[in-house]
Amino acid sequence: MKSRLGSLLAAAMFAAALPAAAADTRPTVVELFTSQGCSSCPPADRLLGELAERGDVLALGYHIDYWDYIGWSDPFASPEATARQRAYGRALDLRGVFTPQMVVDGAESVVGSRSRDVTRALERAPSSRPAAVAVTVEMPAPERLHVEIGAGHHAGPPAEIVLVRFDEAHTTSVARGENRGRTLTDVNVVRDFTVIGRWTGAPVSLDTAIPPGELPGGCAVLVQTAGHGPILGAAQVAIR
Repeated sequence: MKSRLGSLLAAAMFAAALPAAAADTRPTVVELFTSQGCSSCPPADRLLGELAERGDVLALGYHIDYWDYIGWSDPFASPEATARQRAYGRALDLRGVFTPQMVVDGAESVVGSRSRDVTRALERAPSSRPAAVAVTVEMPAPERLHVEIGAGHHAGPPAEIVLVRFDEAHTTSVARGENRGRTLTDVNVVRDFTVIGRWTGAPVSLDTAIPPGELPGGCAVLVQTAGHGPILGAAQVAIR
């Protein structure tokens, strides 16, 4: 496995924050559930790479583990990613989960390789999302993250503030399974994610430590309705 970005960058890395996501301009969050063991996934992985280049999209690639048994163990797969996908299946009242699956803004599921369906979902997202909240995320020092969540109207249980760490890109030579003999490039590969706080409508300011990374990538912060509901706000910071 090789990163297309070359050498490892460790604890001395610094980051430049992307602009704060204002309530009416924040990026649309696209979460792809994928697997290197699935022959239908490479087109969706390429599409996610294209979306990651857009300034109005926050693209994240979650590698699930339930296809590992068919011959190739995806090195980035995790049971946590699978659990998140299944939770979306319940929240969106789907008959089941599948790969490649894209979830747009936590509110709509589409087949991740169908570019027209993805485009339509992205076009619908700004008008269909609930009232958004402004999110700012920055790294004032290596391995330290500062998050600001603005005030806004919120009813119901507290929303979750989710921190997602991801690597920018990995290139893998697949030796077995449905993609045997292929070289796959995955972008914005999610390494871990955790709830770091709650949002009730009042402003939130928090600081958290993040482990040192080995590769360029980033951290995303999502403000998400409880129970894997619609995403209310999002922002990301790049790590170099």
